[in-house]
Amino acid sequence: MRATWKGAISFGLVTIPVQLFTATEEHDLPLRQVHVQDGSRVRMRRFCEAEDKEIPYAEVARGYEAPDGSMITLTDEDLADLPLPSKKVIDVLAFVDAEAIDPLMLSKAYYVGSSDGSAAKPYALLRDALAEAGQIAVTKIALRSREALAVLRVRDDTLVLQTCLWPDEVRPAAGIAPEGEAAIRPQELKMARSLMDTLSEDFDLDSLHDEYQEALRQVVEAKLQGVEPPHEAEAAPGGGKVLDLMAALESSVRAAKESRGEEGGEEGGTERGADAEVRKLPTRKPAKKAAAKKTAAKSATKKAAAKTASKSAEKKAAPRKSTRKAAQPARKAQKTASGKPGKRASA
Repeated sequence: MRATWKGAISFGLVTIPVQLFTATEEHDLPLRQVHVQDGSRVRMRRFCEAEDKEIPYAEVARGYEAPDGSMITLTDEDLADLPLPSKKVIDVLAFVDAEAIDPLMLSKAYYVGSSDGSAAKPYALLRDALAEAGQIAVTKIALRSREALAVLRVRDDTLVLQTCLWPDEVRPAAGIAPEGEAAIRPQELKMARSLMDTLSEDFDLDSLHDEYQEALRQVVEAKLQGVEPPHEAEAAPGGGKVLDLMAALESSVRAAKESRGEEGGEEGGTERGADAEVRKLPTRKPAKKAAAKKTAAKSATKKAAAKTASKSAEKKAAPRKSTRKAAQPARKAQKTASGKPGKRASA
């Protein structure tokens, strides 16, 4: 890997000789602009508007167009005199938490390697200090005659320098999000979290690849071999505007499970994934069942009341019979006391 920049990291009185290596690469298939009639290359040429002729690159300079339309030419000598205090030096300004830098500001990344043996110990010192503190270093660096903001962080025991946009280069997001607060039900939020968990299960970032570039290569190879390029099957049209957010979330959870070979579950099966508290809205059929339950409950209540009434009636009748039985011996005793002896008495 060839170094793209050589200099030093400077923080305090510590200087670390380093060099930068491009950390990323794009795998885009290079396509040229061609004439559709004969396939010949179409090239961009530098023409002077005043002379209407092509000029060599050596005669090209940079210029600034003033508001009145006049052009100010800037030569290499003019630009060379500009002060660049961070030229060939990665100047560490401060150490901050990683959350202090908005990801919108991050740009191109470089691996930072030591340029000689004397840099091994200070390199390891800075790397380990950043890793232990969980922080990143905010720096300035001059790349291609332009000063840039950058951060130093640790990745796989290696220092990484990542250039950043300046804070005033990030546009404000005011007016972008929908106005007003949407009413989100707890059931919808729980189902959305369930969908997030389902999609994130067994996710492997390293398995992702650029499907468009892969398909483009297949088309190019087919053209080279003189065969018909492969055609992708047309995707099914979307369902348009989603009216029932809850139903869409449930269908998404079910589809995500089925895509991994899991059973999507019967209707209402996603309730277990979202939480036991998540329930579907009642339909008319369950309402009829509820009505039937109410009718059965009423009839059961009537039967219970009838049984209770019959039991109470028996209890009221029972004391009357016992009273009659108790009255018979009393009457016999009265007759004996009044002097009317029976047959045994006369004998």
